[in-house]
Amino acid sequence: MKDSRTDELKRKIEELSIFNEIGKTLTSTLDIKEILNIIMLKIGELLRPDNWSLLRVDEERGDLYFEIVVGEMAEKIKNMRLKIGEGIAGWVAEKGEKLIIPDVSKDERFTLNVDLVSGFETRSVVCVPLKCKGKILGVIELVNKIGRNGFSEEDLFMLTTLTDYAAIALENAQYFHKVKELTITDDVTRLYNSRYMYDYLEHEMRRSQRYEMELSIIFIDLDYFKNVNDTYGHLIGSRLLREVADIILTCLRNVDIAVRYGGDEFVIILPSTPKGKAVLVAERIRDCMTNTVFLQCQGLKIKQTASFGVASFPKDANSELDLIRQADKAMYQIKNSSRDGIEAA
Repeated sequence: MKDSRTDELKRKIEELSIFNEIGKTLTSTLDIKEILNIIMLKIGELLRPDNWSLLRVDEERGDLYFEIVVGEMAEKIKNMRLKIGEGIAGWVAEKGEKLIIPDVSKDERFTLNVDLVSGFETRSVVCVPLKCKGKILGVIELVNKIGRNGFSEEDLFMLTTLTDYAAIALENAQYFHKVKELTITDDVTRLYNSRYMYDYLEHEMRRSQRYEMELSIIFIDLDYFKNVNDTYGHLIGSRLLREVADIILTCLRNVDIAVRYGGDEFVIILPSTPKGKAVLVAERIRDCMTNTVFLQCQGLKIKQTASFGVASFPKDANSELDLIRQADKAMYQIKNSSRDGIEAA
């Protein structure tokens, strides 16, 4: 009897220690991966499953993907995706209800998809939804508790509590990301703003210097944009800027960034790109603009052209300000002559 009480006391102390450690982590960092990894580590220590995973909802694709997988089947299933409603995890993600299943062979919601890929045999499962303000962000699923006994209601309670910590971490991280995004993006075009551009350009120029690679930028100024504002108003002008920004983004790689520099001016940063290839990118954007009729959703049919200037580092400049100045200067050579064209420094 005394040994039983001692074991129970030790367990309670262990639980309190784990919750205290997670609480400290939540208040000390906004690194979502660090927080979630610690929570998943503590789940393993406290609840002792054979395998456990955190699956996140991919809102764009409408399915679940494995954010974190721990256990012997991790490598085999980490790239798998599950449909919402598929299997135990999919059901929990769809219904938003927690489940404890002592014997999955007797539960019709269980599917063999993951076991067939991993070669693992799932016997019992406990699964809890990851919720933030009523929205389901994912699930945490534990498979096969180590030892003879399966998962208990107490395990379900503990997992629910730990999942709540994970939800708080995700909410904090998403809020931080949103605030950060607002400070570095332009609210009209949703491109980066000039504040972010200077930081990013400085970083990329250092990288280009270190690896002896060329970096290029394109400076874009819309032609006669003032006429649009004067004729149709600033709301229509803002809509046109957004449509131009969308065209620019379709012409870029994932590593390139587009910036609304100010007014009707845009800057594109092209890492690891020589000037000749940057000119080709500018030509692609110019062609797309030429072939686009803007503001059709507003009942208008506007043709919009632009003047482009291209400069590269280190050939044309040795500082970020000078690089922008050289691209701007090249752009104005076109602006002051034919417009709707491209000039390289």
